[in-house]
Amino acid sequence: MIEASFHTSKNGQKNSDLIETLKILGAECRTCAPLSPLECVTRCNLWKLKNELRQLRETIDNPNFIKELFNVLKNNTRLNILKTIVKGRYSVTKLREQLRKEGYLQGRETINEEHLRPLVEVGLAAQSQDYYYATTFGGRLNELLRDFVEFLDLLPAHSECYEETVLDSLASGPKTFEDLEAYLSPKIASRILKRLKSVGLVDVPEDRDYVFFFRSKRDPNKEALSEPEARIYFGIPDDGIAARKLATKTGVSLRRTYRYLRGLKGKKLIFTRKNRRTYRLTKKGEELAAILKSLQELVGEVWQSSWHVSAEKS
Repeated sequence: MIEASFHTSKNGQKNSDLIETLKILGAECRTCAPLSPLECVTRCNLWKLKNELRQLRETIDNPNFIKELFNVLKNNTRLNILKTIVKGRYSVTKLREQLRKEGYLQGRETINEEHLRPLVEVGLAAQSQDYYYATTFGGRLNELLRDFVEFLDLLPAHSECYEETVLDSLASGPKTFEDLEAYLSPKIASRILKRLKSVGLVDVPEDRDYVFFFRSKRDPNKEALSEPEARIYFGIPDDGIAARKLATKTGVSLRRTYRYLRGLKGKKLIFTRKNRRTYRLTKKGEELAAILKSLQELVGEVWQSSWHVSAEKS
């Protein structure tokens, strides 16, 4: 589901901010007169952006890229490092000093292997000699992540992103369990829904699938109704009602309510409809789903821009 949404955005022909930036820089490039080719390569923002996008093309073409990106982001230290290197170039030593000031006590090897390398592998950071810096993609993504940090503890790290898939599905509206089975196996869907409910992202009704009773269009005056039958019949609202609630509403015991309902159904004055249990996002779930959607849209934009650069004549 997550990957499917990403591929939709890749083909959505949405106007890309990065493509517009490339056009603006291209116009400036045509009037630029560098003193030497070396100056063009080392100082030209257009050359740097195009080079980054060409390198990103192969990375983003990985069918598991979105899943890998989300797993990289579900780490507070990495997000802190990304926020730091957006401001400038840092060596591992300088990064370690900065992290220590903020209460992160990882060693140089841990910072390099567990945090910087994953950021580089998904194209959010790059290395030049002994210094690390955020790519254009990393900078753009960093702007979107300000509200993401509060959700970090709600999503499991190193996962298959099943939680993100369910959130993405429910973002378009409430779904039944059968709807969710289109994306996940029943066993996995059940486990993920329980987890999302436990962290307050999904609202799961306590009631299971239940039967609602509705009045038919048949004229009740054509049937002889006893006083309890009439009370049950006229106690059914236009939008239907469950038997237990009807019993409470009319003051008739549940056992007798069912008996009268069977009689009314035999007289074709009522009919039943099974309402399916539906799952929906909480307010917190909607906020997180919106952030995940924005991340997918950014990846789609970067992919389109990288394709645009790769398609240019060399």
